[in-house]
Amino acid sequence: MLNLERLRTLDALARHGSVSGAAEALHVTTSAVSQQMGKLEREVGQQLLAKNGRGVRLTDAGRLLSEHAARILSQVELAQSDLEAHRGQVVGELRLSAFPTAARGLFPTALAALRTRHPALRVRSCELEPENGVAGVVRGDLDLAVVLDWYNKPMPVPDGLVKAPLFDDPADVAMPAGHRLADRDEVDLGEFAEDEWITWGEGEFCHEWLMFTLRSRGVEPIVGHRAAETHTQLGLVSAGLGVCIAPLLGRRPVPPGVVMVPLTQRVRRHVYVVWRADADRRPSIRAAVEALREAAGQVD
Repeated sequence: MLNLERLRTLDALARHGSVSGAAEALHVTTSAVSQQMGKLEREVGQQLLAKNGRGVRLTDAGRLLSEHAARILSQVELAQSDLEAHRGQVVGELRLSAFPTAARGLFPTALAALRTRHPALRVRSCELEPENGVAGVVRGDLDLAVVLDWYNKPMPVPDGLVKAPLFDDPADVAMPAGHRLADRDEVDLGEFAEDEWITWGEGEFCHEWLMFTLRSRGVEPIVGHRAAETHTQLGLVSAGLGVCIAPLLGRRPVPPGVVMVPLTQRVRRHVYVVWRADADRRPSIRAAVEALREAAGQVD
């Protein structure tokens, strides 16, 4: 009889491509992964892993069994979802992530509501950038992820995931109070060709969106500073070190000395939540989506 936990270990190895990656995803030690794989090899009577330089790779038998393991684990999740739906109770554990400003702007309200309404539900949350949140849901490390894309740069959602909109998040340009455009009712991105921008980290989805959008307006961006958190960016703006795009979500309170000016071409982020289709019937998923939507409705 195949052991489900050892199949889960094999599946994690196949998805992450290394013992250390599987261990991190499963929240166990690398030694525990190796022990589980050794037991699984003895159970099936075949070699599943082979040395590959300093790492390991799956053998043909390992790849074959990992494909079955993925299907078996999906069926187990479907069974758990069906049982949870049949019972009709919001119980068990729910793992979810959000990009930083959504974690700050939505999670306190949403997770407090879940705790009050469903005390038997144990919620575990973390901050992750949108791409990492989606990847975590696909891998099965997370049950839900709050993610985003921009009005002119959608983020693809892999097959097998369900998504539900939470709200559209408007964004303004944040500038120092003494900026030459601070008294305007609205501004165009093309007017910031000579300004230094405070942006997100290199390679992050929002940074790539800003570079793409500025260039589409004929502006070659001058990047002065980078910061992951909106409030860090606004602190740098307050110090007169540049301008930034400031979405509404998570920016309150605005620091002294910072002025928000809307853009002539309205800029919005689409904020939504994703989960695996095979978990669609879980009452805990529906309860979390409802709480997140209620929290989104309170953003101002």
